[in-house]
Amino acid sequence: MAIKLEEPHLKLVEAVSADRLMAFTERLSAEVRLSGSEEELRAFRYAKEKMDEFGAETELSFHKGLISLPVEAELTVKGENLACITHSMSASTGEEGINGELLYVKELKGILSSEGKIILTEGIATPGAVEIAEKSGALAAIFINGPWTHEMTISRVWGNPTPETRKEFPLIPVISVAEDEGNRLKTLLEADAEGLDAWLKTVVDTGWRPIPTLVAEIKGEVEPEKFILFSGHIDSWHHGAMDNAGANATMLEVARLIKEQQLPLRRSLRIVFWSGHSHGRYSGSTHYCDSHWEDIRENCLLHVYIDSVGGKGAAILGESNCMAETKKYGGSFVEALTGEKFIGKRFGRGGDQSFWGAGVPALFMGLSEQPLSDDLASRTLVKLFGGVKSGGFGWWWHTTEDTLDKLDKENLRRDCQVYISVIYDACSRKVMPLNHAEGVRELKSALEGYAEIAGNRLDFRKALERAETLEKLGEEINQIVLETDWPDEDAKSINQQMLEISHQLIPLNYVSGDIYDQDLAMNQPVLPLLKDVILLAETSPGSDTELEWQTILKRRLNKVEYGLLQAIKTARLLVNY
Repeated sequence: MAIKLEEPHLKLVEAVSADRLMAFTERLSAEVRLSGSEEELRAFRYAKEKMDEFGAETELSFHKGLISLPVEAELTVKGENLACITHSMSASTGEEGINGELLYVKELKGILSSEGKIILTEGIATPGAVEIAEKSGALAAIFINGPWTHEMTISRVWGNPTPETRKEFPLIPVISVAEDEGNRLKTLLEADAEGLDAWLKTVVDTGWRPIPTLVAEIKGEVEPEKFILFSGHIDSWHHGAMDNAGANATMLEVARLIKEQQLPLRRSLRIVFWSGHSHGRYSGSTHYCDSHWEDIRENCLLHVYIDSVGGKGAAILGESNCMAETKKYGGSFVEALTGEKFIGKRFGRGGDQSFWGAGVPALFMGLSEQPLSDDLASRTLVKLFGGVKSGGFGWWWHTTEDTLDKLDKENLRRDCQVYISVIYDACSRKVMPLNHAEGVRELKSALEGYAEIAGNRLDFRKALERAETLEKLGEEINQIVLETDWPDEDAKSINQQMLEISHQLIPLNYVSGDIYDQDLAMNQPVLPLLKDVILLAETSPGSDTELEWQTILKRRLNKVEYGLLQAIKTARLLVNY
């Protein structure tokens, strides 16, 4: 779809103030904002004060979150002390530390055993990499980052743990070193043919503590119970000027302008500031989902997320995260305001995307990224962020160097203009233009791939037929429903039916477990329910193992087929409205 910006969009876009954005950012990034800290609470209170000043309805609440704060780390090799950091959710060694032989592994994938060794490897410490190191039997893991060490949360547990997920917490100490220290370690290893021992210590403060959530709401006039969720985290690594004070400033500026210009909204705008993002693996947004699940399921039409905007040199805007259903919608504003073609990027499992089980369509995570380059920092970050032309949020991301000078006020204004255009449009248009045909095409492509892998071991014909039917219905919806100027009451009904289709398709596309629960913080393929088809294909024909995998995968396939059937029923109501 193409968007032509007209009044009041153009007036809103023009009114975005770079100076105000930078002033908000400077104030919010004045202190280090660890989750649950007094410094973070002062930032929350400042955001509430501004939202109250603008005229939004606000609520600052608190709940217990499991928060993990890295305290200190030490690394000694051959009497030489090397600079390092440890990570949120890493195991603590105690004062005695641990000692072990270093084993250098350039790529962790494919490692069979590191029993009793301390792994030294390249890249950024991620939950998946730490899991591989653990399963190989490592005593500990050392990650060689780029020019700077990057703070990370290495737990696979999404949000607060449960009795079932607590076993997924990392069991080994993990540290990271910068490129210079990493090269020094590799040099020492090469010079010592008989093996090289290392000693390391980690101290991590992990425990339950009260953390805040700030909700600021601007009520809609036609269907106030329905809302657009616009969210971002306040907690930070170090001063976090880009990540995430610039994003918080954008949230404030969006609210200021909508209230200042007295723009009527059809549905409500709910702006939520999270804690527990950086140090609790999204415990703030997850708790909010748990506490408001039914309201979110029934009434949230779109979740727009904001993180790390306005960076100096951030020139790539066409590769932000989106769902297939929201790509054309969100991308049309990027293209209209910047002229850059929007290709989008499938959501990974990150960025407070805690609402997939509730079936909420999502758009954006960060927006602008650095151009891809050959320098080590870019090569390191692109492995984490992915992308075609984009190379992540900048070498200072998650480092001590994320300070106010890393933002460009005109880039911050540009990014805010995109966000305010999307937010205002989503709150004011009659029917949300969710492209369910694109969502189904993504599912159908995955089904075709799984069917090819399974061969004659699992029958995908019904699922594929239903996907084909739903894709055609989705195209009819795009043509008939979204291009009609519906009366208000009809528009309400149509939005509800559009949302009910999302409630079927989004969990199928993104969720492998219970929709009321949270999957682990590990990236998943399209249709994760069926990802184990590859294990079925590896079994011996006629074996007990084959029959067991066929049993469980058929049950999962039943879930897929029935979800598609329910979506078809709703889609047919829509096209015959």
